[in-house]
Amino acid sequence: MASMAALFIKTPYDPSHSITKFPNTHFASTFRVSVSVSVPPGRSKRRLRVSSGLIEPDGGKLVELLVDEPLKDLKKGEALSLPRISLSSIDLQWVHVLSEGWASPLRGFMRESEFLQTLHFNTLRLENGSLVNMSVPIVLAIDDSQKHRIGESTKVALFDSNNNPVAILKDIEIYKHPKEERIARTWGTTASGLPYVEEAIVNAGNWLIGGDLEVLEPIKYHDGLDRFRLSPTELREEFTRRNADAVFAFQLRNPVHNGHALLMTDTRRRLLDMGYKNPILLLHPLGGYTKADDVPLSWRMKQHEKVLEDGVLDPETTVVSIFPSPMHYAGPTEVQWHAKARINAGANFYIVGRDPAGMGHPTEKRDLYDADHGKKVLSMAPGLERLNILPFKVAAYDKTQGKMAFFDPSRPQDFVFISGTKMRTLAKNKENPPDGFMCPGGWEVLVEYYDSLVPTINGKVPVAVPA
Repeated sequence: MASMAALFIKTPYDPSHSITKFPNTHFASTFRVSVSVSVPPGRSKRRLRVSSGLIEPDGGKLVELLVDEPLKDLKKGEALSLPRISLSSIDLQWVHVLSEGWASPLRGFMRESEFLQTLHFNTLRLENGSLVNMSVPIVLAIDDSQKHRIGESTKVALFDSNNNPVAILKDIEIYKHPKEERIARTWGTTASGLPYVEEAIVNAGNWLIGGDLEVLEPIKYHDGLDRFRLSPTELREEFTRRNADAVFAFQLRNPVHNGHALLMTDTRRRLLDMGYKNPILLLHPLGGYTKADDVPLSWRMKQHEKVLEDGVLDPETTVVSIFPSPMHYAGPTEVQWHAKARINAGANFYIVGRDPAGMGHPTEKRDLYDADHGKKVLSMAPGLERLNILPFKVAAYDKTQGKMAFFDPSRPQDFVFISGTKMRTLAKNKENPPDGFMCPGGWEVLVEYYDSLVPTINGKVPVAVPA
């Protein structure tokens, strides 16, 4: 599509650094209107820009790391001759993220300078002095034996669990993996039981290897959901096809209930009131690693489809796609990554709710993060100034109307807050929530999922049955 040509290129391979150097970013638009937004007393007034074009990616252009078609056979042959690193499922998800440009302007797994900037500043400084946000390290760990096998080689080949070559990592740099510091700075605690830490860091190697990626083939999972995994380029093309003049992103890792839908439809109404003509919702469930008690992706996608089929959300103004990133549950630190990645997909508005990317404390009976810190951090985060943050309105079940509505503090007795724990309990017991809490088709999917978790004879719950 010609209009996309200015927004996307296949990045040439430059061995000098993993970050692409591009000019300062800005809104790529021909029409802007400043809109004044009311704010609480004592806070500065922020002006939102009504723009007729998509926001530019971080660094000015999307960085795509797929090898050109004519070179694929040559590169695959080269991969077979190089020292090998076997990728875990989470490592492969990060290759997916990097290959499609979600982490633009990164061009591979982080070298030490990028790792330290991310860990200490939550930003990366480009050659021209500008900053882009980067709050979670995207790194690849290796152990002592792998480091020894690599020796003096400047390249390594990355292989998946089926022993297929996935990518070449070139102009490599190997440096120490400071696990405790990484955990403390990313999560704000070193308490045991952090899901991502236990899965991907505790038993990982004591070294990190960074370099520029050459990805041999698009990453596919063959799970029936690849059609939903739209890259930033494909999403931008879809938004352009729909003539979107604003894109508002909503990330979730849970089933959609009518409170979510109310928030999303109200956001579109607010954007129309601000002067936008065709704001498009990016409903963007996280599709990488999640903790064991989260509803699996296949079931969530099945539930989201029912939400659209039942008319809770308008398919004409909604794009459903899967975000391939693994989940850290790192609260205000991680939510910056979630927001930054959506800029690269074309979103200029990001909806943020209570305790985004948070979880309960792994060893104490409390939340790990303050529920309001995520949205506060997003409003101040360096490198995210171009993104308009839309804080969640609190929705609850209004007994007087028999539906989800925005909470009215003047009549709190009329509202019921149905927590995730309560929702799961009802679904497990095959009980129905109050009418108007979730569309019937979506609720049936949730009940079906929990019904699939039939305990075995020894009382252990098996892996969920694929939807």
